[in-house]
Amino acid sequence: MNAANILRAFKPNATSFGYASFLAVNAAGAWGGVFPFLPIKLQEPHMLFWFFLVESLVFAACFFLSIVGSYRMPGPTRLFIVRLSAVPYLLGWFCLIGSMYLDSWMLPLVIAGGGFIGVGSAGFYMLWQRLFASEDSDAGNHDLILGTAYASVLYFALHLIPRAVTVYLIPLVITPFFALAISLRSREIDFGQPMFEDVPKKNAGVYRQAILNLARPALCVGSLGLCAGLMRALAIDDPAIGSFVNALSMGASLITAVAFLVLWQFKSVRLNVVALFRIVFPVVITGFVLLPFLGGGYAQWLASALHAAYSVAIMLMMIQCAQASRDHGTNPVFVYGFFGGVVYALHDAGFIGGTLAAQTSIPGLSPHAVVALGAGYLLGFMHFFGQGGFRTAMRAPSPIVPDVELVSRTHPHATRPARQNAGRTRPIQDVPAGEEPIYQDRISKQVARIREEYRLSARETEVMEHIVRGKTVVRIAEELVISENTVRMHSKRIYAKLDVHKKQELIDLVDSFAPVASDDTSSQRR
Repeated sequence: MNAANILRAFKPNATSFGYASFLAVNAAGAWGGVFPFLPIKLQEPHMLFWFFLVESLVFAACFFLSIVGSYRMPGPTRLFIVRLSAVPYLLGWFCLIGSMYLDSWMLPLVIAGGGFIGVGSAGFYMLWQRLFASEDSDAGNHDLILGTAYASVLYFALHLIPRAVTVYLIPLVITPFFALAISLRSREIDFGQPMFEDVPKKNAGVYRQAILNLARPALCVGSLGLCAGLMRALAIDDPAIGSFVNALSMGASLITAVAFLVLWQFKSVRLNVVALFRIVFPVVITGFVLLPFLGGGYAQWLASALHAAYSVAIMLMMIQCAQASRDHGTNPVFVYGFFGGVVYALHDAGFIGGTLAAQTSIPGLSPHAVVALGAGYLLGFMHFFGQGGFRTAMRAPSPIVPDVELVSRTHPHATRPARQNAGRTRPIQDVPAGEEPIYQDRISKQVARIREEYRLSARETEVMEHIVRGKTVVRIAEELVISENTVRMHSKRIYAKLDVHKKQELIDLVDSFAPVASDDTSSQRR
C-alpha cells in the first residue's frame, strides 16, 4: 500500500509538469546556463555581467511593484500579471537569439534580453504562486514539490539535445507550453476565496501582521541569496562555473523534493525556516572563512553549495507564502511579492557588492579575502535581525535558560513573581524540542487530539478552538488578526474535514475526544 502511495505521489499532472517546464527553462538562465546553448562569443565576462545584473534587478523590482499593485489595485493587477508574463519572456529569448547574428548590437540585445526575461520570469512566478496558493494545501504543496523534482529532470534532459536545437526549442516550444498550462489552470481558480475577494486597503492590519510574520523568514532566506550573489560575482569570469553551479543546485532540488514527497507519505513534515537558518548559519560562515585560504577551486564548490541551498530555500519560501495566504486570507501576490522582493533584493545586493569587492584593491588582501570579510560582516547583521533584532534581544529570556540572579539584600525573603500564562495556549508548533506542550484547559487538549486525528492545519485548529469556546466570527477575526471572510473559509474547511454540518455537532465531536496525555499520543476515544 505504501509503495502504491509513493508511486502515486510521483504521478505528474498538468500543473506540476507545466511548472516543471517553466522552472527548468528559467533555471537555465539562473547562472548563465542559457549561454552554453549560444555561441562562445556571448560567454564573455562583460556579457555575463550585464545580463545577470539587468535580469536580477528587473526581477526583484517586479516583486516590489507587485506589492504596491496588489495592495492598491488588486483586480487590475491580477489581469496585468497575466498579460505581462509571456510576451516579455519570449522577447527576451528572441533578443538573445538576435545577438547571435547582429554583432554590432550584441551587448544592447543581451541587456534587453536580460530585462525582458527578468520581467517575464517574475510574472510567471507570480502566476504559479497564485495557482498553488489557491489550491487545497495538500494539492498545492504536492504540485509545487513534484514540479520542482521534475524540473531538475527536464533541465538535465535539455543538455542531451543538440545546442543548435535547444536555443530555438525553448522559445518556440517549451515556453508556449508552460504559458498555455498556467493560462488554462488559472481559469479554474476559485476567485471567490477570501484571499482574492479581500480588499487590502480595508484590512491594513491583517497585511501589516502578514509582513511581521514573514519578515524574519524572508531575511533568513535572503541571507542565503546574499551569499549566492556574492559568489556569483566572484565566479562570473569563468562561464564553465555557471553550468556546474546550475547542475549541482538542480541536483539538490531534485534530492530535496524527492525526500519531501517520500517522507510525506509516512509522516507529517514540519520545518521552520528561521530554525533551519540557525543550523545553516555556522556552516556558511565557516565556508567564507576558508575562502581566502583555499582559493579558486574551492570558490567554485562554495558557489555551487550556496546556490544549491538557496534553491531549496526558494522552494520552502513558496510553500510558506502559499500557506500564509490560506491562513490569513491575504492576496497571494502581495505575500509572495513581499517575501520574494526581500530575498531577491538581497541577492542583487550580494552580486553588486561582490563585484565591487572583487575590484577593490586593498594591500595585503586578495579579492577572496575582501569578499569573505564583507560576507562575514553582513551575515552577522542578517543573523541578528533574522532572529528578531533588538526587540527579541531585549525581551525576557526563555524560562529554560537559567538567569544570573542577585536577590535584593533589602528584602531577604523576596521572591520573583510567578510567570503568568495570561490564559493563553502555547501553540504546539512553537514548543522547543524536549518541552511538553502547554495546554490551557481540557478543551485545548481535546482540540489537540482532533488535530492529529483529522490532519488539521495549525490555523484551522486555532479557529476550531475559538468556535468551540463560543466566540463569534468578529471576535475570532480580531484575535487572530484575519478578516471575517477568512474565518468563514476556515470554518467551512473544518466542517468538511470533520464531516460535521453545524456548530453543535462540532462541539459534540470535540467533547467525544479524550484529552491528550503527555505520554500518550494515540487517538483513543472515551
